[in-house]
Amino acid sequence: MLILLTSIAVKSKAAQGDKDTVFNPQSVLKIMKRVGDWQLQYWQTKGFTHKKTDWTNAALYTGLFDLSRVSGNEKYDDKLIEIGNDVNWRTGPNRLMADDYCVGQTYSLLYLKYKKPEMIAPFQHLADSIVNLPFNEPLDWKNNIQNREWAWCDALFMGPTALAYLSSATGDPKYLDKATTLWWKTTSYLYDPQAHLYSRDGSYLDKQEKNGEKVFWSRGNGWVLAGLARVLENMPADYPGRGKFVALFKDMAAKVASLQQPDGSWHASLLDPGSYPIKECSGTGFYCYAILWGINNGLFSKQQYLPVAKKAWLAMVTAVQPDGMLGYVQPIGGSPDKVTEQSNEVYGTGAFLLAGAQLYRYMSEHKGKL
Repeated sequence: MLILLTSIAVKSKAAQGDKDTVFNPQSVLKIMKRVGDWQLQYWQTKGFTHKKTDWTNAALYTGLFDLSRVSGNEKYDDKLIEIGNDVNWRTGPNRLMADDYCVGQTYSLLYLKYKKPEMIAPFQHLADSIVNLPFNEPLDWKNNIQNREWAWCDALFMGPTALAYLSSATGDPKYLDKATTLWWKTTSYLYDPQAHLYSRDGSYLDKQEKNGEKVFWSRGNGWVLAGLARVLENMPADYPGRGKFVALFKDMAAKVASLQQPDGSWHASLLDPGSYPIKECSGTGFYCYAILWGINNGLFSKQQYLPVAKKAWLAMVTAVQPDGMLGYVQPIGGSPDKVTEQSNEVYGTGAFLLAGAQLYRYMSEHKGKL
């Protein structure tokens, strides 16, 4: 009996030790590299699953850029520059489809670092045409409205972020101004002020889950919360209307934090987590990123939100397989759906790397302490 109790105590102590070692800068950077390197190796051996300018890859590029920044290893930037050169620094084929110019945010980040005009020239030309349009159609989910307006909540990670980073790259506020105007148009249509969450698009405004709650998709709201962080990152402190963005950011984050599951993750359906009773790492990754960004930028209370972020990071770290593939990522879709240990998509990897970079920043600034 004594041997058994001793064994249990040793295992418990080991488990605690494993948990403790997760939260130091070296461990965070190590697992970020493992996840990022797995992606580079996948591309090298199997090629690209999606077009290089696709929104899926565009979300990943944001994480790879941050991995390069925190690791100091420019091989990740080198890959992004190679991709940019391969596509002549162009965006996707549909001029007004937010998904197709999401990649512009990484072009702007690379330009800010390397100061090569060709990195942003094509996107700036496109953006100049975008800011001059009235965008006066209703956002009802019909007639391919997504090809002309930000009519679905995912678009708030795709379009406004790209325009906001372009403002930072060029010093011209007109792109951020347009992003602001269109952000609130989408929000007035899809944001539920009672639920503090966004419907995915107009077709979901009245849909219900099995338990009778409204359908609020985890990754969809993750796109929005992460998009808020990235727009705010490019918004000067004295920018008119910044306070309204900050208020929305805080409002959503408080609601999201209240919906975190005991294992630290968020399930695919936010208000009916039992309908898909398993962690989902793309929504979880974007929430973890946005919450840590809010802490790092003085918008969120460390005491209130750091425990939420830590639990979320643990949930994702345990989803990383030995070879570096991040599992439990819901496939491409527009609503809550099932996920498995083997489910992986590039945007999930991007979210993981974004979150890791913010965690690394926090620990570096606090001498490794959480």
